[in-house]
Order: sequence, then structure tokens, then C-alpha cells
Amino acid sequence: MSDASSRPISRWPVPQVADLPEDLRERILEVQAKAGFVPNVFLALAHRPEELRAFLAYHDALLLKPELPPAPDGSPSGLSKGEREMIIVATSGANHCLYCVVAHGAILRIYEKKPLLADQIAINHRKADLTPRQRAMLDFAMKVCTDSAAVEEADFAALHAQGFTDEDIWDIGAITAFFGLSNRMANMTGMRPNDEFFLMGRVPRSKG
Repeated sequence: MSDASSRPISRWPVPQVADLPEDLRERILEVQAKAGFVPNVFLALAHRPEELRAFLAYHDALLLKPELPPAPDGSPSGLSKGEREMIIVATSGANHCLYCVVAHGAILRIYEKKPLLADQIAINHRKADLTPRQRAMLDFAMKVCTDSAAVEEADFAALHAQGFTDEDIWDIGAITAFFGLSNRMANMTGMRPNDEFFLMGRVPRSKG
């Protein structure tokens, strides 16, 4: 049997981190220091540094927003980090993107502290352990993902009924659309998920 870790992470040449422009090299080393490894998406997309910069800029604008405090009535405001990852996992599953389901499934498990949730959402979010608000969010994301031309006022009304604002709905749609690009690039390049992602967040850490 061949060792999966020895397989190429992309069909295109992957540059050495040391050979990348300084800004990208620093970003990748920062991620490595925090995670303990370099996610393969950074290395695969670094084949074209200018495009990686643009990719990271949009990624950060969508996913690194600070979370808002709850509304006065205690209801959620905006999208949580976990909910953003739910959108990515659900729509990446619909697009059959192995890399994004595995990598962002790991992040989702960690944010939500629910080892089963990512697998549920990747296969069928309507059977997942979600709140009605989260299910409505993913219903909309999946429609943007699979049939955006059919989005209509009733879809917005359903989200408004769950407390989402128009700005929240933009976030849902933009995350879905951005990862539609990411899914297609990952599939086209044959991007392989890091082995580390598969086990992250699946077993609660021992308190001993």
C-alpha cells in the first residue's frame, strides 16, 4: 500500500515556503506556528502568489470579523465563527470538495465542540443537530450554492423571521460564493487535505 502522505498535494508545482514573497512566507509561518502544520491550501495556491494574496484578503474579510454581542433580548447578532464554518461545510459537501469538507469540518468541530456536527452537516444539514435559526441559514446557503437564480423574496423573509439582518444575509451569500470558488480550485488542482485535519476535534480532550 502507498503512503497517502507521500502523494502530491496538487497537480501543479508547489513552491517552497522559503522561496515565497516575504508577506506570504510570514503568513504561512504564522499559521504553522499556531496550528502545528501548514494547511495544504496555502502551499497549493502559492503556485500563483498574486492570486493567493487576493484569495486570503477575501477570506479574511469574510471569516475574521469580530463576533457581535447578543441583542438586548439575548438573541444572536450576526454570524458566529462556528456558523460561518457551517456554511462552508454544507456547501462544500454539495460541491463534493474533499479538501474543504475535511479542513473546515475540523475547524467547525473545534469551534462548536461537537464531534458529530461537521459530518452531519456535510451530508444533510436538515438531519443535523441544529437550531431552527441555523437550519434556515443553511437552507439559504444551499440555495445560493445550487440554484442562486431561484433566490427570491420568500427566502429573505424566512431569514428575517429568524432574526437575520440584510447584512447577515449578505455574509451568508458571500461565504457561500467565495467557497464555491475555493471548492472548484481545490477539486481542479486535486488538493489533498492534510492528514492532521481528519482527527481534529473528534475526541474531547481529557481533563486529567
